[in-house]
Amino acid sequence: MKDSSVKSIVLVAAFTSLIIVGAIFSFPAPWNPVVPLTLATLFVILTGMLLGPWLGLSAVGLYLFLGIIGLPVFSGARGGFQIIAGPTGGFLLGYLPSVFLAGIIVRLGKSSLAFLIAAAVIATLAIYLPGLPWMHYQLMGFVEDWSWASTWGKYTAPFLIGDALKAAAAVLIARFLKDRIS
Repeated sequence: MKDSSVKSIVLVAAFTSLIIVGAIFSFPAPWNPVVPLTLATLFVILTGMLLGPWLGLSAVGLYLFLGIIGLPVFSGARGGFQIIAGPTGGFLLGYLPSVFLAGIIVRLGKSSLAFLIAAAVIATLAIYLPGLPWMHYQLMGFVEDWSWASTWGKYTAPFLIGDALKAAAAVLIARFLKDRIS
């Protein structure tokens, strides 16, 4: 086996592990009983920035595969297809375009600060894009006052500060580690 193949396998395994650790150690959000606070999104974005689009997709794909087959890798050490089919499934599936876009943008910009910031912002939005409508659809009829305004105001907007901090952390970490990993 070539050294580059071994390095790729090790990097995919390491970043999959980081995503798992970031997800398992989760905390319930007081304002949202459905979506917990985790560091998984930080590690998903960082994975794309540092590994690129294809190895990043491999790491996130492995993470999702392990969770879908039932290993306890999702938030709160849960696993199984029911998590993907539940209210947070759209956010989890959003990890795939997120990691890919982060990797593409960073490669296009050759790791410049502006491109790292753009990658973090776009990758974060890529998680929200499938996550919000999926959560809205899944909880319709189960939650009082369920409208798009409540989906945004009660269940999304409070996460924005934390997600901005995670995106900023991803930029700083990627800037520091980019030359050491690639």
